Amino acid sequence: MSLSFFLGFLYTQWFITPPPQTQSYEGQTIIVTGANVGLGLEAARMLVKLGAEKVIIAVRSIEKGEDAKRDIEKTTGKKGVVEVWQLDLGSYKSVEEFAERASKLGRLDVLLENAGIGTQNYKLAEDNESTITVNVVSTYLLGLLLLPTLKASARKYNKKTYLTIVSSEVHFMTQVPYLRNTSRPVFDILNDKSTANMPDRYNVSKLLEVFSSRQMVKEYMSDPDYPVITNFLTPGLCHSQLMREMALLGVIMKYLMGARTTEVGARTLVHATHAGEESHGKYLSDCAVREPAPLVLSEQGQKLQEKVWSELKEKLEKIHPGILKNF
Repeated sequence: MSLSFFLGFLYTQWFITPPPQTQSYEGQTIIVTGANVGLGLEAARMLVKLGAEKVIIAVRSIEKGEDAKRDIEKTTGKKGVVEVWQLDLGSYKSVEEFAERASKLGRLDVLLENAGIGTQNYKLAEDNESTITVNVVSTYLLGLLLLPTLKASARKYNKKTYLTIVSSEVHFMTQVPYLRNTSRPVFDILNDKSTANMPDRYNVSKLLEVFSSRQMVKEYMSDPDYPVITNFLTPGLCHSQLMREMALLGVIMKYLMGARTTEVGARTLVHATHAGEESHGKYLSDCAVREPAPLVLSEQGQKLQEKVWSELKEKLEKIHPGILKNF
């Protein structure tokens, strides 16, 4: 992490407050993953307040999802808007079942992919270390499976729809030397328990999201008339459940670095779902288009980006044959 990035990060945390969101979502149907706590919960609440007709909160635990639903209804005074659907990103079958159910919606304006994990513990989920399965593979599996539904809604309602992925500025904080200048597949390296750098794993997963979204748009979605806008964002450091494994250290770090409230952080999530065509394929920070990390923009980064996306495409096609036709 460079000194200039760190100082810039502290400046935005302490002196920049993302603006309240006032965009109307009247009539829209929105899916928010990981919406029973933290940023996802606050984003779902905000979308209900802004007039969405249906907000589906996708959660691993239906019980916790129902608690979140009651909380949103209590604070907004709006009932009949929130629906709770089960989704476990650690299971490809669960992702496919969720997408099959969502494909039957009469309308889908936004897929806001907020769910993710940050863990120091190595554990397999499906065919990868769990952080990579949840934050990368399943995230793009769900996005691509629902692209036809998003495209159909865009055509039907004559408006562009959104595939928004919650990434992070921590992709600036990893240089992944072990992924560069090697012929070994990226996912094989990350799945090697003997060399896994778990303290850096969350950062790496967010870098892979940046690579994947950028290359996906470049290869398949670069036509100005493409009906779905896809972007990726950082909410900044916020009070949430993400650092719960770090306990007291996480609390201290959040205090020293000026962690935003979940409501303020959620403003960046909601902004991205109406950020306009200028945000297509772009990285958003503080509700504005920003440049991603220097590594991403470098020649070496571009090669790694192409490699990551090529491997991810192969994985997705193996999980769900024909998925690439959804573009």
